[in-house]
Amino acid sequence: MQNPHTGAMNYDSTAPRIPTAALSVEDAMMLHRMSNRGDKVVVTLKMEAHTLPDAPSRNVVAEIVGSEKPDEVVVLGGHIDSWDVGAGASDDGVGCVITWEALRLMKKLGIQPRRTVRLVLWTNEENGTRGAVAYAERYASVATNHVFALEADSGVFEPARFGFSGSLAARNMIRDITSLLTPLNLAETISGGGGADIDPIAQAGRAPTMAYMGDPTRYFTIHHTAADTVERIAPEEVSKGAAAIAVVTYVISEMPDRLPR
Repeated sequence: MQNPHTGAMNYDSTAPRIPTAALSVEDAMMLHRMSNRGDKVVVTLKMEAHTLPDAPSRNVVAEIVGSEKPDEVVVLGGHIDSWDVGAGASDDGVGCVITWEALRLMKKLGIQPRRTVRLVLWTNEENGTRGAVAYAERYASVATNHVFALEADSGVFEPARFGFSGSLAARNMIRDITSLLTPLNLAETISGGGGADIDPIAQAGRAPTMAYMGDPTRYFTIHHTAADTVERIAPEEVSKGAAAIAVVTYVISEMPDRLPR
């Protein structure tokens, strides 16, 4: 595609802040081949990127209040910001859609689980995670009331799967819960599930975490590039992700006992 992957650069406080730029994979490989041949490589680079001052932004929050244990929270979501080279459809528009849809399905079915299910569409994940940090700071005093956290920030491309991080006892329970998803033909749940947005509150409350993850090759080919547009998103993959998240979220929010830490 010859599209560069945009991103952010962090500087050591003791080092000079020199400009940084991203090349496309194809251009970088070409320059590598030329260098290996012994060619003298001269690159002319024109840049317009610059850092602007911070500006106010907000998380978007919606919730279904629990019927019996409203103070215990199952939190899920994606992030609403994206790099402006593309539309951010896969990173992370679709993550917002499939987590939002989980709540909509519960509302449509008239379901009110025991625990509160809170959707957060986080702001500023891409270059600072201010939304995640602000959420964790706001709920620091009740962090342990967060019983489970789920993030969708890795696309929905097939083959998709869940990743899970938590105790062995919690993992065994998650295995039973995800067995309900057999009709969706998800890949096997793997170890390692979390995300930049849920990690601050989950670590503060020692809550188990989960991530919905699409095929990494397809995802990382387009994410952070001009190719991350809605045309690459298949509706059936969106529906599958939303259904899987809705089932997992509902069961965990409805169980008599919370997941073991």
